[in-house]
Amino acid sequence: MDWTAILALVGVFLALLALGVPVAYAIGLSTVASLLVVLPPEPALTTVAQRMATGLDSFTLLAIPFFVLAGQIMNRGGIAARLIDLAKALVGSLPGGLAFVNIVSAMLFGAISGSAVAAASAIGTALGPRMEAEGYDRDVAAAVNITAATTGLVIPPSNILIVYSLASGGASIAALFLAGYVPGLLVGLLLMGVAAVVAVRRGYATAPRVPLAEVARAFGRALPSLFLLVVVIGGIVAGVFTATEAAAVAVLYAGVLAFAYREVRVGDLPQILLDASATTAVVLLLIATSLAMSWAMAYANLPQGVTAALAAVESPVLTLLLINLILLGVGTFMDMTPAVLILTPIFLPIAVELGIDPVHFGIIMVLNLCIGLCTPPVGTVLFVGVGVAGTTISRVVRPLLPFFLAMVVALVLVTVFPELSLWLPRLLGY
Repeated sequence: MDWTAILALVGVFLALLALGVPVAYAIGLSTVASLLVVLPPEPALTTVAQRMATGLDSFTLLAIPFFVLAGQIMNRGGIAARLIDLAKALVGSLPGGLAFVNIVSAMLFGAISGSAVAAASAIGTALGPRMEAEGYDRDVAAAVNITAATTGLVIPPSNILIVYSLASGGASIAALFLAGYVPGLLVGLLLMGVAAVVAVRRGYATAPRVPLAEVARAFGRALPSLFLLVVVIGGIVAGVFTATEAAAVAVLYAGVLAFAYREVRVGDLPQILLDASATTAVVLLLIATSLAMSWAMAYANLPQGVTAALAAVESPVLTLLLINLILLGVGTFMDMTPAVLILTPIFLPIAVELGIDPVHFGIIMVLNLCIGLCTPPVGTVLFVGVGVAGTTISRVVRPLLPFFLAMVVALVLVTVFPELSLWLPRLLGY
């Protein structure tokens, strides 16, 4: 390994993060710094630019801006309110009912929008004041919202699973989408279990049971929104269209639905397109700089060095545990997209050598990094959830701990029992 280049890469990256430089710029500048150690200035800069440009030259990546746009339309199109009403009708009368409503709503909306930040913002804004009015502590409500929002990154359609497919060199997107259902539901159920215990201990009120007719009415209002999942996932699994084409279909379907609900007008489209473009630009810049950093690491022989070090560990279980710990640590200071792009080429060959299916390993990676979204200093969902709730990180940390534990338990179960991820893809022939 070229230790000089690696130290320059890691040192500059951490220094820039400490100075508050945005992650995408920190990744790009540290990549340039590492190459300047071993190459003259002109080829170093040219190489980084080329790697960024060629990395984005991918048909698969077209799915991301389409899914982002679909999420923006759905966020503005009244879909969140209908999903919250359905969740209230289904689980509102259980112990910790409003916390359950938050979790189920986040699972439904996050799965449809594909964005944890959108779920935390939309569900937190709608339910936070209601939970507080019914006696829920503001910090507990924020903790529920923050952790529940991440379930939409595991339950498809998920942009991060598309990114993993790219980084893995061709893992099936359809298989990854199918593999996310059971782990995503498992995380949601464990979070609901913690919420129930907290609600009983704190004596939170339980809502009256909802009549069956009202459940049917709420389901009917939410059914067109839920049908989007059938169209997108069903189309991909059935081979009717690719993930990129499915994303375009999602935009069309969401647009028709938003206009049908009369929540979006033609005059709203320029702002929706602008918001989607801004989000897409940030994501694609992260992807471009991350792919350049991944190449720089390969040029410095870092993946080979890590592989050799972990190969020296004789126990496969211990090796996988070390990988999980590294991913958990990285998730606390690096955003999910660059982490997947940078670390997948390093750890996936090791996982395959241990006999781990690439699809299963992708779900393990995403679950690991979802936990990082809820932790400082770079936890984007944490900051959004805290901002929406009007509280502070220091006050939310303690209520978050039992929900963190639930997410870690889900990660351990998925790691130890591969069939939780692979059962559905194998059942459908993937």
